[in-house]
Amino acid sequence: MRRWTAVALALLCAVVSASPVNAKPADVAERLRAVAGLTVDERPSTIAGVRWFWLTYSQPVDHAHPERGSFTQRVMLQHRSLDRPMVFHTTGHFVPETMFQTEPATLLGANQLSMEYRFYPPSRPDPVDWTKDTLRQGAADQHRLIVALRGIYPQKWITTGGSKGGQAAVIHRRYYPDDVAGTVAYVAPNDIDDQEDSAYERFFATVGNDPACRARVKAVAREILERRPAMQQLLASRAAAQGWTFDTVGGIDVAFELSVMDYEVGFWAFNPESACAALPSPDAGDEALFRSFDSVLGFPFFTDQALAPFTQTFYQGGTEMGWWRPSLSHLRPLLRHENAYQPRTFLPRSIPMTYDGTVIRDVDRWVRQHGTRLMFVNGGNDPYTAEPYRLGPGSRDSAVYTAPGVQHVFLGNVIDKLPAWQRAKATADLRRWAS
Repeated sequence: MRRWTAVALALLCAVVSASPVNAKPADVAERLRAVAGLTVDERPSTIAGVRWFWLTYSQPVDHAHPERGSFTQRVMLQHRSLDRPMVFHTTGHFVPETMFQTEPATLLGANQLSMEYRFYPPSRPDPVDWTKDTLRQGAADQHRLIVALRGIYPQKWITTGGSKGGQAAVIHRRYYPDDVAGTVAYVAPNDIDDQEDSAYERFFATVGNDPACRARVKAVAREILERRPAMQQLLASRAAAQGWTFDTVGGIDVAFELSVMDYEVGFWAFNPESACAALPSPDAGDEALFRSFDSVLGFPFFTDQALAPFTQTFYQGGTEMGWWRPSLSHLRPLLRHENAYQPRTFLPRSIPMTYDGTVIRDVDRWVRQHGTRLMFVNGGNDPYTAEPYRLGPGSRDSAVYTAPGVQHVFLGNVIDKLPAWQRAKATADLRRWAS
């Protein structure tokens, strides 16, 4: 008996002496590089106490059939500490190539992961199968990345995003509700009935504090449409100098008119109400009117060059997310191409599109009937949330906030602009979710 005890003790001592008791834990970069399908490139940081990693992650083109090809998805990681929460920022579009802090990451002192949405260049397979550019596939991208990195970042995860990114965060929660501890969705649109858009007309009838401002925005749009020949000449000159073309939408006249149709929503979405004071008077010169219109909204958006990177957005708008149709009564009878205001116009004709609102309606039902730990933060002057997410009898530990006077803010501090008691509650809830 003693002999076997002695042998056992000898073996135990050998194991203990060979074990790296004082070994230094693996650096986070080493742990990241050990994740299958993940490439890691550390870049110089511009935020004190935060390390910056440019990552790419191999994702299936079709999560239901991973054997049918893959693409690499860009991800930006801002690392503070492994004992801090993780804020997963879904952009809905491109991933920013500069360091920034989302509001939840700032409030929590958290790590931050920012993922480029599938099929935005360069996170796009070649050739691309647009039928796999779906909301469910995008949610599966998020889920798969969380599963891959949760072992490295074991603290609570919070998802967030603005606009299309906020919508993506909510859609991910519907299909993978237990992936994260909570979601903060900023200015997230929710177009559950693509044929009914009266909410936007009610919004434009009441937005802001000054009826004169609302009237002036409409008047500027109508005035520029009244001066179609002069405005088009200025646009054509600029396009020639910049090398812009208008083949996708069907010519410069269509592009010009689309810009005018987009002016009211663009003004309120991306400009403070105080910008009304700088709008030109009806008798302003052609060049002054052109410059003002261009600075508020931007004529170049409907060029081939500007539209091409956003194929992903227009495709999902025309197949699943929906697209708003303004009444444009203040522009009639001057319009020639009103029916062009739809996603089909902004895409090459070689890409087929059929609308199916099943996912959007399903997510809306889930929010009302089962949504838990959801925070919707909207802007009072933002037309994109004229059709917002709403809570229902089954929603739990969730809230909807509207920041007065705030426009369509993707990354700004909107919680900070809420009334004091709402700001305190929203901040406390977020911190409670993240423990």
